[in-house]
Amino acid sequence: MEVIFLGTSQAVPTKTRNHTAILVKHEDESILVDCGEGTQRQFRIADINPCKLTKILISHWHGDHVLGIPGLLQTLALNNYSKTLEIYGPKGTKQYLQNILNMFIFVGKININVKEIDSGKFFESRNLELIAFKVRHGRHALAYVIKEKDKINIDINKLKKIGIRPGIHLKPLKEGKNIKVNGRTIKAKDFTFMKKGKKLSVVMDTAYCDSCIDAAKNADLLISESTYASELKDKAEDYEHLTAGEAAKIAKKANVKQLVLTHISQRYEKKENVILKEAKKIFPKTELAKDFMRIEI
Repeated sequence: MEVIFLGTSQAVPTKTRNHTAILVKHEDESILVDCGEGTQRQFRIADINPCKLTKILISHWHGDHVLGIPGLLQTLALNNYSKTLEIYGPKGTKQYLQNILNMFIFVGKININVKEIDSGKFFESRNLELIAFKVRHGRHALAYVIKEKDKINIDINKLKKIGIRPGIHLKPLKEGKNIKVNGRTIKAKDFTFMKKGKKLSVVMDTAYCDSCIDAAKNADLLISESTYASELKDKAEDYEHLTAGEAAKIAKKANVKQLVLTHISQRYEKKENVILKEAKKIFPKTELAKDFMRIEI
């Protein structure tokens, strides 16, 4: 699973930070979490083909998280996008999206499947699960979990030690079935192991709440908004945002492996370390996101 930060600013972009957008790649899936203004250009700067996009997950419908959607859709249409783009978001998503598209003449055609979701699992494939959690930011806002399923792997080195080479004949072992090789019974339980799937949690705009911790629980990587330092805790509460300290507290309580802070207010453009230092005091394994930063989980 690879994460690419295409935008890491709060409501107002800066010279170094574009509006929020996070791309997650996993096998055949290319999932965009939020799509702030200018995201289509961020794809180009990052040298990523937007036509590989399969899904957009919308955390909520504030402008800095969605104003890039019409431009991105137009880019896809003009580049002969051949998939059906799945767009997921909270209640009201269908109407909000239609309102945006009604504001201009859309050139070309693209197949879109828009789904409004609540909390819980909303997508499942052979190897992946997508789960939503309600958070506190206005009437309808969601955090997202992108989780690999656990899978059985074959212990190739163990098989080599007994003279068995890898190949398609070993495939039944991954299904838990015993096989025979050269007259010898190879038991699945002896030559396989369970590989735990990776978990990515994305907590965007929200006030501190228990569901943030639930969404982040045992994540390999938690990406969390961190709009303010604690010196502006009252402001954070008024606008239902997290401080750096609160994001770190969530990471610690949820037992995550790594925390990356994003959605940084423009006021910290020249003093970003204020945000990072505050979080690291509580949760040392913290990093500050930058536009075009890439992380492999």
